[in-house]
Amino acid sequence: MLPNQLAAESFAAYPPEARQLATEHIALLRRLPLAFLPLLLRELILYDWKFPAERAEVNRQFRYLGALADAEFQTTMSAFTVLKLTRELEQTDWVNSPAIFSEQLSAHLWATHQIDPFSAAAVDYMKKVSDSAPDPALPTHRLGIAIIGQGVAKNAGYRLFRKLRPHGIYYTQVKRADTATLLNALKARADAHPMPYGHWYIDGGASQSVPAAVTPISYSALAAVRAAIQSRMQRTYEAPVFDPEAFRTMLAQMKPEDAGLTVLNASGDNVLTRFQLSLLTEGSGTQVFSTTFVQWAAREALRRAQPLTMVTRYAPRQREKQMNELLAERQRTPELDPQGSLIDADMGAYYTWLNQQRLAGDDKSTFLAWFEDHGEAVVIAPKLGRGKTSDSPIDLADLVGMIA
Repeated sequence: MLPNQLAAESFAAYPPEARQLATEHIALLRRLPLAFLPLLLRELILYDWKFPAERAEVNRQFRYLGALADAEFQTTMSAFTVLKLTRELEQTDWVNSPAIFSEQLSAHLWATHQIDPFSAAAVDYMKKVSDSAPDPALPTHRLGIAIIGQGVAKNAGYRLFRKLRPHGIYYTQVKRADTATLLNALKARADAHPMPYGHWYIDGGASQSVPAAVTPISYSALAAVRAAIQSRMQRTYEAPVFDPEAFRTMLAQMKPEDAGLTVLNASGDNVLTRFQLSLLTEGSGTQVFSTTFVQWAAREALRRAQPLTMVTRYAPRQREKQMNELLAERQRTPELDPQGSLIDADMGAYYTWLNQQRLAGDDKSTFLAWFEDHGEAVVIAPKLGRGKTSDSPIDLADLVGMIA
């Protein structure tokens, strides 16, 4: 089927809100070239389970495309229209499986040396969309907090915060420090600036109690879900012939009920349910390593929900072993590696700061990383210095007050 053959019935399998949006814009969808349309549908088909920031981006694309005059529309789409596709791609069920089409399209463009013009056209298109309707002003600056090193009695010679220190001030004598101080700052910001999915707490162990205005994600709370996914992964790994593509497809096609997530999220938050499933089916290592889970969850939450506040707390992960042993976590007591987890978490904190800086308002964003139950911390803020060290005693609450 080609785009000009689309009908309202073509979207019968879409979730309700996505189906309605497609039907409302079907005249526009019919005009889009095949090399472009499924990329938009890949976002649209998941519309019902997207965060507000993601929905706003989809809506912005429809507004931009719908407002273009005919000549400007043709110019904008011309780089996609001239791409040469195969008959096999045209016959793919790109309406109901746009993600699969996108993968096949990417492979085809690479094989036919058309990937460079396609990439350039995509970057140009997204810039035009962004310029057409700039992001609204934030109600306050973004704040990120990373708590690392849980369970580490003493740092065995590792130079902590080596990646973050050049961007802020490294404090060596942080006093009266506890996680409650940081969680109180999270609560205060959530109370002052309430917004759906605007404030997050991500824990690599058992989640702490947080107010309803905060979105919680916990590695331990997902233990049963991870076990269900690990079981499927283990069967695939132990098959006589391991097929990586089939393995990836199996994970991609999992539904919340396949992993018991419908029971876990009895509150009916389908957006959060789908997000948690994606963390465990799209991430590499998130099913077996708590530090990887926290880092990936922070990355995805920042990319998709674009929150104002995020607190991440790393817990010790299990030691690296053979994959079959890692996937058998439920049948044994995992051996933990606190020192190795500290190094993982230190890099995870750095990557979280980088991802925060990719969002709007990066010039005002602040960040704090603290070595839990120890006196080391680093603070990054526009009004503070860079690459400095402070050996003066200071309370953790005072550090928070400088940036929150």
